[in-house]
Amino acid sequence: MSELQSASPAFRKALLRSERLRIYILLASVLVILLTRIVRTVFVWTPENRHLLLTLGVFAAVVMAYEIFILRKVKRALHNTQDLRRRSWLLNIVAETCLPAFGLVLLANRTVDPAFQPLISPFFLFYFLLIILSTLRLYPWASWLSGLLAAASYLVAAWLLGWRPTFVGAESVVSPANLVWTYSFSLLLAGVVAGIVAREIRTQVEAALREAESRRELERLEHDLSVAHSIQQSLLPAAMPEINGFEIAAWNKPADQTGGDYYDWQPLPDGKILVALADVTGHGIGPALLAAVCRAYSRAHFHVGTELMKTMGEINAALAADITEGRFITFVAAVCDPASPKLEIISAGHGPLFFYWLHQDRFESVEAQGPPLGVSPTLLSEPPRILELGPGDLVVLTTDGFFEWANARKEFFGVERLTQSIRANREKHPTEIIKNLYQAVIEFSGGTPQKDDLTAVIIKRRT
Repeated sequence: MSELQSASPAFRKALLRSERLRIYILLASVLVILLTRIVRTVFVWTPENRHLLLTLGVFAAVVMAYEIFILRKVKRALHNTQDLRRRSWLLNIVAETCLPAFGLVLLANRTVDPAFQPLISPFFLFYFLLIILSTLRLYPWASWLSGLLAAASYLVAAWLLGWRPTFVGAESVVSPANLVWTYSFSLLLAGVVAGIVAREIRTQVEAALREAESRRELERLEHDLSVAHSIQQSLLPAAMPEINGFEIAAWNKPADQTGGDYYDWQPLPDGKILVALADVTGHGIGPALLAAVCRAYSRAHFHVGTELMKTMGEINAALAADITEGRFITFVAAVCDPASPKLEIISAGHGPLFFYWLHQDRFESVEAQGPPLGVSPTLLSEPPRILELGPGDLVVLTTDGFFEWANARKEFFGVERLTQSIRANREKHPTEIIKNLYQAVIEFSGGTPQKDDLTAVIIKRRT
C-alpha cells in the first residue's frame, strides 16, 4: 500500500487542503508577476517590453489555466472525500517544476550572450518559489523530487539557450559555465532543505490531527458515559417502598459517571418486599453492565420465587455462567414483611452488615453468610438470618466506599466513624441518616477524591 493510500482520512483531508492553499499562493504569485510586468510595460512602452508582456501573458495564462484545472480536481476530491492518485501528484510535480524552464527559454533576452542568459533570467527565482511551496504537499519526497527536477530542467534550459559545460580546471569559479552548475546545485540543495521542512510540517500536522482525534474520541466517550450514567440512574428506584412498620431509604453515588453499585426493591409474590444492594468489583462501564445484568437476574428470579435461599442460588448460577474469571458481585437481600417486625436477610460476600439495637444502644457487625455471586456455579452459604426488629432498630447496608475513603494522611474513614455517625443520627429518618453519613465522610476526607462507589440502604423499624 502506498504512503498516500495508507494515510488516515483526516490526514488525507489535511493534505488536500494544504494542496489547495499551495495552488492559491501559486496563482496569486503568477498574477503578481504578470501585474508587475504590465505596470513596467506601461511606464516603459517599448517594442521589446510589449513583446515580453505578450509572451509573459500567454505563459501566465497557460500556467493559471493548468493550476485552476488542478485546483478543481483538488476541490472535487475534498467535496467527495476522495484521494488524488499518486500518478496525478507525480505528473503535477513534474509539470509545475518544469514550467520555469519554459519561461527561461521562451522569454530569454536574445541580446545577451547565450552563456549569461540562464543566469540573468528572473524565471530562475520561480524555481525557488515552487520548491518552497512544495513543502505544503506535506511529503518530503515531493520536495526532493521538485529540487531534482528543478536542477535538471534548469540545466536543459541553459543548454537550449546556448550554455555549454566546460570541464577545464583553469576555468574561473565565477565563469558562466561554472555558475550554471552552481545554480543547479543550489536548486538541488533547496529541494533537500524543503524536504526536511516538509517532514517537520507533516509531523506537526499529524500530531495536531492525532490530538484533535483524541479530543473527539474523548468527547464521544464522555457523551457515551453521560448516556450510560443516565440509563444506570434510571434503573434505580425513583422512590423507596412504603412498608407498614418500616422506614426505608437508599442512596447511590458512583465514583465515575457509571459505577458497579446498585440498590433495588421489588414486591414478592407473597406480599413481602425485597430490598437489595449489590457491589460489582471495580467501577466504570464494565461493572455498570454487570450491575445491570445482576439487577435483571434478581428481578426475574425473585418475581417467581419467595424462598430466599433458593432464589439466591438461582441468581448465582445464572451470573456464574456469564461472569468472566476474576469478576464477582457481592449481594445482600433483605425481605421485609409488612405484617411482622421480622426481617429476613442473607448476604453473598457483602460485609460487614450493621445492625443497631436502639434499646441496647448497641451495634452488631455481621459478616457475609457466603461467598460473592459468580465465584462458583453453586452457592455455598449459611441460611438467611432472621431479625426481629424493635422500634427504632436499624439495618444498615453500605458498600465499602464509605469506610475505605481515605484522607490526605492515608487514614480510612473506617467502621468506627461510620457507626458513630449513625448512632448520632439514630432518631432521624433513614434519609437524613444517610445524608449526614455522607457529609461526615466528606468532612473527614478533607477534599481527597472519591475512589470507589458509594451506596447505602437503611431499614428502620418505626417507633
